[in-house]
Amino acid sequence: MTDYQETYPPHGRARGGRLGRRMRLTSLRIRLIAVFAVVALTAAVSASGIAYWLNRDAVLKRAQDSALNDFRDSLTRNVTDMPLKPSCDDLRALARMVASPRPGLNYQVVVVDSAHPDCTASSEPGRFTIDRVPARLRAAVPTPRDLEDGNSYRYHLYWQRAVLDGEPFLIGGTRIVPTGPTAYMFKSLDDERTDLNTLAWSLGIAALLALVGSALLAQAAAATVLRPVQRLGDAARRLGQGHLDTRLEVGGADELADVARTFNSTAEALAAQVAELSARESASRRFVADMSHELRTPLTAMTAVTDILEDEADSLDPMIEPAVRLVVSETRRLSDLVENLMEVTRFDAGTAKLVADEVDIADLIMSCIDGRAWYDAVELDAPRGVFARVDPRRLDVVFANLIGNALKHGGSPVVVRVRTEELPAAEWAGPHPEKQLVVEVRDSGPGIPEDVLPHVFDRFYKADKGRARSEGSGLGLSIAMENARIHGGTITVANAPAGPDGTPGGAVFTLTLPMEPTDADPPDGEEGDEGNGDNGAGPGGNAGAPGTERSGR
Repeated sequence: MTDYQETYPPHGRARGGRLGRRMRLTSLRIRLIAVFAVVALTAAVSASGIAYWLNRDAVLKRAQDSALNDFRDSLTRNVTDMPLKPSCDDLRALARMVASPRPGLNYQVVVVDSAHPDCTASSEPGRFTIDRVPARLRAAVPTPRDLEDGNSYRYHLYWQRAVLDGEPFLIGGTRIVPTGPTAYMFKSLDDERTDLNTLAWSLGIAALLALVGSALLAQAAAATVLRPVQRLGDAARRLGQGHLDTRLEVGGADELADVARTFNSTAEALAAQVAELSARESASRRFVADMSHELRTPLTAMTAVTDILEDEADSLDPMIEPAVRLVVSETRRLSDLVENLMEVTRFDAGTAKLVADEVDIADLIMSCIDGRAWYDAVELDAPRGVFARVDPRRLDVVFANLIGNALKHGGSPVVVRVRTEELPAAEWAGPHPEKQLVVEVRDSGPGIPEDVLPHVFDRFYKADKGRARSEGSGLGLSIAMENARIHGGTITVANAPAGPDGTPGGAVFTLTLPMEPTDADPPDGEEGDEGNGDNGAGPGGNAGAPGTERSGR
């Protein structure tokens, strides 16, 4: 049997995976053992049964033939000494003489004569009488048979096996002469029964040993066959977990060796493709990051110039003013897009970090609303005193995106509700109930089309493909989702039920965060994270910043 060995270190295997894997392999092992056991048990029982019946017939036939032959010979020897009309005493003497014990042929005799109906001669009167003879045998023995070819005698020796008082007996009978008495023999078969019981126990033990041997053989075969399968499963599982260097050592030329070779070639091809895709992705990410960094310097200068042009737009020639305002708007849009691309690059590269601090969520939302002058269009339902450890800058970006998009695409009034709720018991990290923060942002618009709902958080997704030059870039909600995830939370979206009068219920975005972030750095841990205004939606920003976009509304 071919042996396979994985080339990765064994300490990388998970305990839970090993347990589930062992249970599955044990199930297959049990089925294999069961098949071996059934086959072995069937063969052993069949062989034992055939051997038992053959030996039983041989033993009983040998005992039967010996006893009947001796009984007939003894009758032949002793009947010649009897008078023509024997008395009851003569019959008793005949019974005793015929039943004389011999080694291995200890049987008893009962003699009856129709001339003495009240006389029953028995070698052991207290136990054996004519009444103990089976009725069918008593009817057959005195009945004469026709003389014909192949039959020269009217009376024959008949026999029958019966159980008397729980003991097996061979009972034979014959009529001595046509006008003479009738003799019956009682031969105990208890010794033969004991021998046959011993044989049955021996055959049963042999069958049991065959069953145990088959189980051990099946266990050995299962271990030999399933060990390579288990290693192949371990290797496939590790390959699925991302360990692309996993390989199997192959030896032999059987079917499992072919499977292992196919696995190795597949793993190599997969590793090559993943490496190529990773290189392309890394190159693309570097390109976007480098391009964004390179564009920041000229954009900074352009933004300064556009600020001056915007201040002087009213004094410019009316023919030039629209062009100036278009340049100002597009320059800001380009600057926002570059900042968003840089933030997306940080998330993709895994360099975005939290600077967590304990804040009052109501104050944080009020700061976001007041800084963007949304206080007349937003209704806030947030109790004071709901504290959570969050990154205020990143959470401000999330609120700016959700509220700004609700105002822009859904319409006012926008309702923001804050509450806390207990986590399900299965998600507790400790013995006591834990809470999570829930923030709902609901607008008053017509809602989001059902075919758009699964894609609102996709990058650059827009429901109206013809509005390619809409104000948003399609990155705002994607960045909001990433900021929620880095806190250990998520954002979901759904359409609220329609009102009693049939009016649309609007879209509802629900932000769910743990009260304690799962991946927070100390307050001074993000000195290298560029720009507090990465998303253009920090306090003091405007509603048209890239932090207030919705894909597909």
